[in-house]
Amino acid sequence: MSHVAAFDAAVRRCPLVAILRGVRPDEVVSIGEAVLDAGFTLIEVPLNSPDPLDSIARLAQAFAGRAVVGAGTVLEEQEVDAVQAAGGTLVISPNASIDVIVRTARAGLVSLPGIATPSEAFAALRAGATALKLFPAEGANPAMMKAMRAVLPSSVRVFPVGGITPDNLSGWLKAGAAGFGLGSALYTPGLTPEQVSIRAKKFVAALAAG
Repeated sequence: MSHVAAFDAAVRRCPLVAILRGVRPDEVVSIGEAVLDAGFTLIEVPLNSPDPLDSIARLAQAFAGRAVVGAGTVLEEQEVDAVQAAGGTLVISPNASIDVIVRTARAGLVSLPGIATPSEAFAALRAGATALKLFPAEGANPAMMKAMRAVLPSSVRVFPVGGITPDNLSGWLKAGAAGFGLGSALYTPGLTPEQVSIRAKKFVAALAAG
């Protein structure tokens, strides 16, 4: 199975990306286990976390076949190579760097660039983006995304990221969100696996409720 096909399958099971910004390598597997047990299948470790490539490597080894793992805040082409070498297959960025998208697509990895306008969205898709990350979502709203969805191809998946909570998730779903990236409402440094598990289960319940 290709990395993109594995991503597609993971999204069908649970379209929630656990963003573990600030997680440490020595705790990442236990935190990852907490979100996987809640039903998550996608995990992102932002590259501005402590020793992120070590964390990605540990997650990729521990959860092979159970989760799709990768990096967030990928800003440079060479970082794509480093993520791949660590075993990550997701390359997620806050921006729509054409160079990063092209490098990711050529490597057969999953590209989720950040976009905020239709122009950025179409440029990212032309470069080979797998799906789109609407970021920062707290600076937008479901009505704006619904309008963008009206001009994007129906097959294009848009994942709002930033400010998503169990309480506002349904509005984004109604506007056509294909999934979500979940940051501080799911995980912040210092939380125990048990605390993260409680938060993760609330998101999964909100997703099921629509």
